[in-house]
Amino acid sequence: MNDAFSHVHLQWFAQEDEGKTEEPTEYKLKKAREEGRVAKSPDLVGAIGLLLTATALVILAPWLMETLRDMTRWFLSISIEVDPIADAGLLGGAFLRYFARLVVPLALVAFFAALLSNLLQVGFLFTTKPLKPDFKKVLPKFGQYLQRTIFSGEGLFNISKSIFKIAVIGIVAYINIMAEIPALSRLFTSTVWNSVSFVAGIVIRIILQAAVLMLALAIPDYLFQRRVFKKRLMMSKQEIKEERKMFEGDPLIKGRLRERMREILTRNLAVTVPKADVVVTNPTHYAIALEFDPMTMAVPSISAKGTDDMALRIRAIARESGVPVIENRPLARALYADADVGDAVPEQYYDAIAKLLAHVARIDKRVAAKFAAMNA
Repeated sequence: MNDAFSHVHLQWFAQEDEGKTEEPTEYKLKKAREEGRVAKSPDLVGAIGLLLTATALVILAPWLMETLRDMTRWFLSISIEVDPIADAGLLGGAFLRYFARLVVPLALVAFFAALLSNLLQVGFLFTTKPLKPDFKKVLPKFGQYLQRTIFSGEGLFNISKSIFKIAVIGIVAYINIMAEIPALSRLFTSTVWNSVSFVAGIVIRIILQAAVLMLALAIPDYLFQRRVFKKRLMMSKQEIKEERKMFEGDPLIKGRLRERMREILTRNLAVTVPKADVVVTNPTHYAIALEFDPMTMAVPSISAKGTDDMALRIRAIARESGVPVIENRPLARALYADADVGDAVPEQYYDAIAKLLAHVARIDKRVAAKFAAMNA
């Protein structure tokens, strides 16, 4: 016995959702939907299909019976006039026409019911991924399959649901038939047509009542299937981390990139800050270097900006280079928030910047020379 099962891999009996304690992310739900994996209740599809098709059958019954009667009369009327072999095409064509008149209306209603029931559950979804062959499923994990279908809450629910549906249909049929026992016992005195019509009415009544009850039972089944589906998509903390890395990037790599960018900006400060006309400060947390060349620029631009350590570095370079450092807390905060390095000063700050540069021109000969050259 041990040798017989020695080839069975223990992974078949592994817990599929072991360690999966996190709710599925929007990305995983979207990916599952693209693959055709959605929460859906087959019972709801069957209940709506049965109800609408049975209703259509009741509405179309007189027309269908008239068509069936015409077909029977036509075939009986020509039965002695045609040769079944020589006139096979005529008979086959007539049969197909009558068959289409009888079947196509109900088939269209059934198709519409199936489409409607799926749209109500999952919305519009078209994907071919479920049709692709998956060779991993050729050798399924029997342990997980048996555990999910029999030895689990889902399996017990499905078995109980099936037994309950059979009992409900049986009770509905029993009540309707027992109520008509006196009438059924007198059918031997009626014509064949009346007997068929009477029995058909009982059958249709049973189908409609069973369909309504199946629809009522399918709604909690749909809610249960949604809960089971969401549980199957549960993720482990490691999967959450991997997904976050995929979208946001590896934190270690991002940290290295930030360090590299900081190094580049620090090296550029030694070039850009000395060219600035003024540095606006917070005074300690923000520093914004402004440059304005009236001969080449329409408006002043941001040549450097930074906070905390970067702001200290900007102020230090500005003092070493003789660039005026002016404290203006509201302007420094606003420029840092609303403009990036290389951007022109936003229009709403033109007046404040003009006053600032006019003040700098009075205390700095280099800036005053720029404005003098422009006026000349």
